[in-house]
Amino acid sequence: MNKFENLILKYADDLRQKCRITPDMGLLKKVAKGCGPSIYNHDTSLVSSSSRKELETVKNNFLIRKLGLSESDELNKAINKVIELYGRSNRHKYRVVVYYLLVKHFGKESIY
Repeated sequence: MNKFENLILKYADDLRQKCRITPDMGLLKKVAKGCGPSIYNHDTSLVSSSSRKELETVKNNFLIRKLGLSESDELNKAINKVIELYGRSNRHKYRVVVYYLLVKHFGKESIY
């Protein structure tokens, strides 16, 4: 199994164990590919939910630019909902999992 496939299994396990969600493996792979090489770097593969700057990056770069959503309070609420679902105290929130959950929340699967 290659490194990408191992990461996909890790993300799927997080979705099952920490979020209690059965992942759509096809969508999960597409979201991971959309993140590019950042998934292979420890720092960039994670989302720091305690960093306001990091959450703004998720909102601006992913929700607004990638998913094409308009700036609104709903974006911050969705990010907070996803962080709560993933576990606020969980120190290792994978970017791919956070993005996957946001795609599902907003029903934007068709972008992938």
